[in-house]
Amino acid sequence: MNSSKSYLSVGTLTLMIVASVISLRGLPMMAKEGTAMIFYILFAAVLFLLPASLVSAELGSAFSDRGGGVYTWVKAAFGSGWGFTAIWLQWIQNVIWYPTVLGFAAGSLAYLPGRPELAASGTYCGLVVIITFWIATLCALRGTAAVGSVTKYGVLLGTIIPGAFIILLGLVWLCRGLPLAFLLPPAGEAAAAHWHPVFFPHITGLGSVAFLAGIILLFAGVEVQAVHVTEMRNPERNFPRAMLAASIIIVLLFLLGSLAVAAVIPANEISLTAGLMEAFRQILGKFNLSFLVPVMGALTAFGAIGGVMSWITGPSRGLLSTASEGELPPWLSSVNRAGAPRAILLIQAVIVTALGSCYFIMKNVSAAFFVLSAMTVTLYLIMYMLMYLAALKLRYSAPDLPRTYRIPGSRLGIWLVTIVGLAGVGFAFIVGFFPPANLTVGDPALYVSLVTGGTILFTGLPWIIHACKKDAWHKADRNTK
Repeated sequence: MNSSKSYLSVGTLTLMIVASVISLRGLPMMAKEGTAMIFYILFAAVLFLLPASLVSAELGSAFSDRGGGVYTWVKAAFGSGWGFTAIWLQWIQNVIWYPTVLGFAAGSLAYLPGRPELAASGTYCGLVVIITFWIATLCALRGTAAVGSVTKYGVLLGTIIPGAFIILLGLVWLCRGLPLAFLLPPAGEAAAAHWHPVFFPHITGLGSVAFLAGIILLFAGVEVQAVHVTEMRNPERNFPRAMLAASIIIVLLFLLGSLAVAAVIPANEISLTAGLMEAFRQILGKFNLSFLVPVMGALTAFGAIGGVMSWITGPSRGLLSTASEGELPPWLSSVNRAGAPRAILLIQAVIVTALGSCYFIMKNVSAAFFVLSAMTVTLYLIMYMLMYLAALKLRYSAPDLPRTYRIPGSRLGIWLVTIVGLAGVGFAFIVGFFPPANLTVGDPALYVSLVTGGTILFTGLPWIIHACKKDAWHKADRNTK
């Protein structure tokens, strides 16, 4: 039986991790910050991506004989209640994220027939979001192998190739000796003679660095594929290798891609609303390659769909582990012949359909989803706090766990990594409650109230569910038999 089992290779899992994290739609947002983007990217890489990768690699190798991801890790350290909270937060923030990333895919697809104005149509965006997610769900129901294939080609064709292409164009621009936009003073700058590139953001309050929370979210997700650790050969060795390779690819694509966009397009011409495709349109136009815009639209849309595929099974499988252990009703633990969590995937698709329908009825969908996105940042960062603390506690409470990969430096190393990780996450968590100074979000008081209320609500829900668990679930299950 085992000889016929299909295993994930290091290369496939590396690309699945890259697809879970990187999104080219973040390039224009970072490029708009000019040379200060280097600070943001290095901050996120050193204080977030590196600690998260190291901790995930250690915990993934320690529990390589089990699935469940953050649920298994946090449960082993703090009990089932906290474990359920961790995987719940990972899952619920993800459900809200799907309509936003698929809305980006819809905008990219609009360039395929040469009709970018479709991206402003709520009907068009809503239909693309709903239809695409149901197709992704049907694919996920076929099992990990099907998801891995779509994810692998999605990240190759829709993320790495377009990202490498942008970087190549930036290098050509540099080699031609053309002026680098991020080294030029802004148009209309009164004191252009005294202007100089800024490598550190000008901080006038927490609102001026609230942008950092969004950057942190761009680097989030490195741990989500840990649920597939049991589907690898020699996971204790290969999982950390995949994690390291993915981290290097992520940092290089973000850093070089953002610099390439900022080199060609002045900051005041970079559109946050039009996003990546507008950047492609402007860059390709400067090289007389406008005919490639529809091609880039198709590829980036496929990359976004690949990113969705990489997420659609990870948190769902983690939630499945909680259902099988009594944290959720027994009927949610059902799997199909391919081993996919059928009930959870279908419920997730129904929720995403409801959220995607907002495109049909709301005039300013982007503003509403920006608030929801800010809320997902805070929820996700709480999960990372639990993951870091679990890794630290398990070094003391379970020193004999077979950690084939350990964070270097013995106890000093684990303390250093978790403190650095908690500092980065904690700072991003705090500033996430402040409206960003460089974006219009409406009434600041309403913004803070919605983000705070949503964080309290969605963090409290798993504890309410946990309090009603096992006995009630199993009693109801017996009464139906």
